[in-house]
Amino acid sequence: MPLGLIALAIGGFGIGLTEFVIMGLLPEVAADFGVSEAAAGWFISGYALAVVVGALGLTAATTRLPRKPVLMGLLVLFIAGNAVSAMAPSYELMMSGRIIAALCHGAFFGIGSVVAAGLVAPEKAAGAIAIMFTGLTAANVLGVPFGTFIGQQYGWRATFWAISVIGVIALVGIATLVPRLDRTGAAGAAAAPSLRRELSAFRSGQVWLSLAVTVLGFGGMFGAFTYIAYTLTEVSGFDTATVPWLLVLFGAGLVAGNWAGGRLADRSIDGTLLAFIGALVVVLALFAWLAFSPVATIVLLVLMGAFGFGTVPGLQSRVMRYAAEAPTLASGANIAAFNLGNALGAWAGGLTIAAGLGFTSPIWVGAAITVAALVVMAIAAATARRTAPLAAEQPDATAPAAPPTAPAPAAAH
Repeated sequence: MPLGLIALAIGGFGIGLTEFVIMGLLPEVAADFGVSEAAAGWFISGYALAVVVGALGLTAATTRLPRKPVLMGLLVLFIAGNAVSAMAPSYELMMSGRIIAALCHGAFFGIGSVVAAGLVAPEKAAGAIAIMFTGLTAANVLGVPFGTFIGQQYGWRATFWAISVIGVIALVGIATLVPRLDRTGAAGAAAAPSLRRELSAFRSGQVWLSLAVTVLGFGGMFGAFTYIAYTLTEVSGFDTATVPWLLVLFGAGLVAGNWAGGRLADRSIDGTLLAFIGALVVVLALFAWLAFSPVATIVLLVLMGAFGFGTVPGLQSRVMRYAAEAPTLASGANIAAFNLGNALGAWAGGLTIAAGLGFTSPIWVGAAITVAALVVMAIAAATARRTAPLAAEQPDATAPAAPPTAPAPAAAH
């Protein structure tokens, strides 16, 4: 395994921590700045919106630049944003730090997916992307417990200093371990791409279908997950103190699903996506039905994470496959789609709770949205088989070979 993938995973881990760690620190941050919990919640919402902007804007702005220096520059931005957060004397400066750090999120995973795929043989591209996203899944598992522990022991600002140090380690790792890649993904001198060429990727109907699957697939999972704490305590009967540990189990499912999804997608991207999305529909429906059972809840919570996040390597690889001549911006767009899906799911689930339908209603909504993702994925797979059967089945289509191959999800994530 190329050591450059480890450096990319460390960068993904640090960026993932920045996104999730604030959830365990909101009470301390709100008290320090003298703001309401709702106002502090904008540190989460504002971050997510900035991820979408950065995934598209920064990726488009850097298309003419070599990818390795761009990744290093994004990490410098990440380190600066977290340092601003750590030192912020006011709510406004803290928000600025969050936005600065978020801008690099989507672009890092989008460009990093292309770089990761270029470090290995074409038939191993999805697995390489999965390794990079392992950093993000590990951040899901450790983010809230890590941030809460550090914040309680040394103050919440120490958490952001620690994340800044992780960023420095990732920066050094990428500088020393990731080779320069040309436009074909091979090590060598970087060619000069163009924004027009990158935009041409969006002429492909398969790219748009893949982005739609990302939005709907993650919209379904996060429709259920956003309000999971209420489901666990009010329906399943768990004590509030056990919720963080249950979320660690969910995160363990993410890690396992990401690994399995990457390996299986290297064999058949569309087959893996259809299987995982279909399984997620079943898991969400069972979860909504059996949420009153603590044992069933634990099992289904882990499976929800596994099948939900197991789609990430395949979705990111699929977008890159059908944007093979210009994968960078399309890959970044897929990361933006992950976050749009998160917002869609949270919004839809919130509507059902506000309507008085109970705390299992977001899970039913998530199942319905995931059914829509399955339908779109089936249409995409059928269309691909009709128009280019060889390209639809061969995983080496991610390589920009002769014409008839985000992040990718990120997401969120």
